[in-house]
Amino acid sequence: MTKTIDQAGPARTEGPEGRRSRPTGWVLCRGCRRPVYGRRFERNLGVCPECDHHHPMTAHERLASLADDGRYETLRFRVTDGDPLGFTDTVPYPERLERARELTGLDEAVVCARAEIEGVAAVLAVMDFRFLGGSLGTAVGELITRAAETAYEERTPLILATASGGARMQEGALSLMQMAKTSAALGRLDEAGVLTVSLICDPTYGGVAASFATLSDVLVAEPGARLGFAGRRVIEQTIRQELPKEFQTAEFLLERGFVDMVVPRQRLRRELGRLLRAGTPSSAAARRDTADPAVRNADALPEPDPWAQVGRARSLERPTAMDYVGLAFQDFQELHGDRVSGDCPAIVGGTAWLGGRPVMVVGQEKGHSLPELTKRNFGMATPAGYRKAARLFRLADKLNLPVVTLVDTPGAYPGADAEEQGQSVAIAENLRLMGQLRVPVVSFVIGEGGSGGALGIAVANQVLMFSDSVYSVITPEGCASIVWKDPVAAPRAAEALRLNSRDLLRMGVVDGVVPEPEGGTGAAPVAAADLLRDALVHELDRLERMTRTELTSDRRARFRQFGSAVTVEAELSAFPQEVR
Repeated sequence: MTKTIDQAGPARTEGPEGRRSRPTGWVLCRGCRRPVYGRRFERNLGVCPECDHHHPMTAHERLASLADDGRYETLRFRVTDGDPLGFTDTVPYPERLERARELTGLDEAVVCARAEIEGVAAVLAVMDFRFLGGSLGTAVGELITRAAETAYEERTPLILATASGGARMQEGALSLMQMAKTSAALGRLDEAGVLTVSLICDPTYGGVAASFATLSDVLVAEPGARLGFAGRRVIEQTIRQELPKEFQTAEFLLERGFVDMVVPRQRLRRELGRLLRAGTPSSAAARRDTADPAVRNADALPEPDPWAQVGRARSLERPTAMDYVGLAFQDFQELHGDRVSGDCPAIVGGTAWLGGRPVMVVGQEKGHSLPELTKRNFGMATPAGYRKAARLFRLADKLNLPVVTLVDTPGAYPGADAEEQGQSVAIAENLRLMGQLRVPVVSFVIGEGGSGGALGIAVANQVLMFSDSVYSVITPEGCASIVWKDPVAAPRAAEALRLNSRDLLRMGVVDGVVPEPEGGTGAAPVAAADLLRDALVHELDRLERMTRTELTSDRRARFRQFGSAVTVEAELSAFPQEVR
């Protein structure tokens, strides 16, 4: 038996086919077991107002909750399904399909549609767990692939709302093949620079979790949503251990670096809209001439006291990366996790707006108080931090977003666990990756630039620093202990290392020095943020005149010159004069 599925229909605002009506009486919450008035439950989008438990939504309810004014247009895909194995358990598979269709009013376990979210057009594929557990069969795989192909043709962001128990056993190996098929479709969107977002709903398991659900650029999860390959019961039976209550929940996975954010249902449309605006290529700033607050001539800077400058650079009163993100940027949306092992708090990053353009900003964060310093590991990143930064750099390159990095670290974390997790490899991978990026990259040393830990996010077209910042191969204390065999010689080492802004500008290690407000950045954080913003905007306005190929060549040429007697003019001669 085969059936042709025609997902078609006009734009809808309410009561579409397959949409479940919420009861008007009382509803018993599955989380706290308290009764909730039905109309209040419906107004709250199926979220218990007492315990915040997020109850399941149908595909059409989900679409209506995400689309502006609840309006969306189902996509007209004709897909043929069947019974490839002649599968029968307690009932024949065709009969099971018909029962699911009668129960849900849907043709299959996914509904594909077009909609606008916060004014930005998107293609959506929304799964419905009621239809055979949202299982991934050939028809579901084909519909999701068609949605991805539509997003590719229209260069429109793709949103995948997942709720599934995994691959559909009744279709055997053909169901398994849908994992590779849908993954390849997302790979094509990567090549085209089209933003993809997964909305992880409860539950998302098996073949869906191990394919398109976790391959999107950004993973957004509802509170309490479960995500994993094997189910909890299977794992407990296999290892004969009881798992933690929060195991595989969105919050558990956020802490371990596997999802970017956990967002309550009432805020989903707004947060998705922010992502879509930042990731849409048409969101670009007009080129303009801006004032340059940076000093480019080292002789114009005062002769410093290097050791005193080290002290000022380390002052806990100085604004941190997150302070500048809040003061100099707009609409920052933090993204979490390296998708491998964790979410290092010493490196923060995400999309933001600067000078009318979306950017990817990545910074090293120390904090101001002892609890903050401890939480942020004193700004010393683990391998997970550098891998998180690398993931954001790749996303910026895909979406053609300029990259801004804010450097402030005594160095990479030197612990045994960091070595076990590949600290050297993580930093080395970043150095190579940043050299290959095809977007403008500007780094700003806002405090302490310590060794390879700083350089790991500072391979840029232009490197700027505040006048009281420092940048060095090693701390003065470390140098004094190694060279002079006496840590008391730190001031002497600070002078010998030439780590101050004046000497760094003279050597070409930095391209510009921004004089600090009177009393330093800590005394006037708002004024400092204004200076930082103006300097970054000036550089981005200039760099955005280059092609993607020129940006990569410019960055490589910048670092090629250090320690070489060979001029790099030949590599730069192809660039327009106003860009150099």
